[in-house]
Amino acid sequence: MHERAYHVYSAASAYYVQGETMEAIARRLGVSRSTVSRLLQQARDDGVVKISLADPAGPKSSVSAAFGRIFGVRAHVVPVREGTGAVQRLDRVARTAGALISDVVDDSFVIGTAWGTTLAAVFDHLNQRDTSETTVVQLNGAMNAHTSGIPYVGGMVQRLADAVNGHIVHFPVPAFFDYPETREAMWRERSVQGVLAVQRSCDLAIFGVGSLQGTLSSHVYSAGYLDARDMAQLQREGAVGDVCTVLIRADGTWRDISLNSRASGLNPTELQSIPRRFCVAAGVAKAIPLLGALRAHVATDVVVDELTAKTVLGLL
Repeated sequence: MHERAYHVYSAASAYYVQGETMEAIARRLGVSRSTVSRLLQQARDDGVVKISLADPAGPKSSVSAAFGRIFGVRAHVVPVREGTGAVQRLDRVARTAGALISDVVDDSFVIGTAWGTTLAAVFDHLNQRDTSETTVVQLNGAMNAHTSGIPYVGGMVQRLADAVNGHIVHFPVPAFFDYPETREAMWRERSVQGVLAVQRSCDLAIFGVGSLQGTLSSHVYSAGYLDARDMAQLQREGAVGDVCTVLIRADGTWRDISLNSRASGLNPTELQSIPRRFCVAAGVAKAIPLLGALRAHVATDVVVDELTAKTVLGLL
């Protein structure tokens, strides 16, 4: 066995199986603690270690149980220490979501993905899966008046595809069209219809919830996708955020929000046809739009930090 590969395996076995500390492993291998940390990361990336999460055999936490009872979802509630900053909170949730999603993916899966700040973090923590005939399809467009969206969204989707050994089906349309008539015309094009057909065949969907407020601005509201007139209209119509660039209210309604006639993403009814749907959210600014998303029944699984989950329940 190559020396580097041996060290990766040895460190992973000692840490995950034998319960040794990083310091003890470093002394035995004659390397630094930071090197051990990198070896463990490589073990996860290369699939030497595959991390699965399961609910304990006993009763679920009261928060998880409440989410299941009220919203009919599997709630994966991530404990985060009080006072943790927004970036660190997102990272903790993203790590859990990455492990859970990696464990679900299988051969011949069609995975639909949205894009945004939250999913960018999640895709940094996916475990490598050597699947076959796996497809990753973009669920909503990314173009706007200032950018094609390709560098930002394309790189994100590529990270997901690399992690699952899949090929990509891009969706090269605007996130929001200027006119509903333009969207309707585009949806009649055979090239676009081909992408829509792949979206309808998804086994798994991955998305976050965009929030109109918060410390970590949702990308769709901070990167020029909507102008001041659009934002004012959303305020008047009571929108609190979005899922796949489809705007929602806190009560879960969305059909009569005017901007949705120009949105490119799957709406809640269309999402519901996908068997497994992971919604990832971190930070209390996401609590109100997450409540709206849950009331719209967009998710089968929710990965959320404990404080945000409790805030959602408090809003009830």
